[in-house]
Amino acid sequence: MRALIVDDNATSLLLLKRVVGHIDGCSVIGFHDPHAAFGEIRSGGVDLLLVDYMMPQIDGVEFITRVRALPGMDDLPIIFVTTPEEKSARSAALEAGATDFLTKPIDPAEVKARIRTVMRLHDAEAKLRDQAAWLADEITEATSVIAGREEEVILRLAQAAEFRDGETEMHILRMANYCLLIGEALGLDGETCRTLYLAAPLHDIGKIAIGDAILLKPGKLSPEERAVMEQHTTYGHRLLANGHSDLIRAAEDIAWCHHERWDGSGYPRGLAGEQIPLFARIAAVADVFDALTSERPYKQAWPLPQAAEHIAQNSGKHFDPACVSAFLNRWNEAVAIYETKRGSARDVA
Repeated sequence: MRALIVDDNATSLLLLKRVVGHIDGCSVIGFHDPHAAFGEIRSGGVDLLLVDYMMPQIDGVEFITRVRALPGMDDLPIIFVTTPEEKSARSAALEAGATDFLTKPIDPAEVKARIRTVMRLHDAEAKLRDQAAWLADEITEATSVIAGREEEVILRLAQAAEFRDGETEMHILRMANYCLLIGEALGLDGETCRTLYLAAPLHDIGKIAIGDAILLKPGKLSPEERAVMEQHTTYGHRLLANGHSDLIRAAEDIAWCHHERWDGSGYPRGLAGEQIPLFARIAAVADVFDALTSERPYKQAWPLPQAAEHIAQNSGKHFDPACVSAFLNRWNEAVAIYETKRGSARDVA
């Protein structure tokens, strides 16, 4: 431990240096000039400060105030030295950030006892801070592990539906990333965007309940078959309804409403405008864009500019104009998602 003592009285300074210097493991440096002492403190390496009240130019209270203002000096143990008559000064010193105080004339036994007590408290607080930091790190790591597991479960559950429809993991990854891109462009906060990203892959989870004869039919569906296929939104709603987590509730909104249209001509409920949940409006843009730019048994994949034009032309009809603008304003990133996550996709658009 390195103690620094500031006292303009040579006799008091010498006495304090001798007393403090006899504490095991303690080295002492003394200053008559508070300005010089301040410079030493700024250079670092001081573990304890004892400062007298009555000093020329700057008193002990002001000195403590300046020390506490320095970076990293919030928890430096500071003992304020004054006389019994100067009670108001002790109060001011404690208010300024003094840890404890000593009164003159100095009692060597009291000095040693107070210093040991102050340093034990300081060490205990440091250990508590270290423990708190360790616990915070452990919680962060555990939360990260849980979040990773949650993401994996969601993606695997989504793949269960997609595999029945001949999809690949690339489709649900593109879908999720397009949704994330739009959410960020709309200014949604990080946690909301993460929920959107994880919920989006479940948009077609209701296809689990659609029979193979319709689900796996090559080519276009008849009107009757399409009516059955459209029920996947209702099935998705029923599978995810009454969830307790924000993630499942978000996935329910997307699964139920991603085929609704801004003008009210969509299904299954004919919702219009902001009646459609925001996540579903975002998913509608992402889902249609991915369907257009993916190859189907009955069509070739559209070129990206043509798909973008279709999205733009249907702004205010099929799609929420704000979601369209957000998507097109991040066009370069959308292209990057398409290029890095290429794969087949087969979906109802």
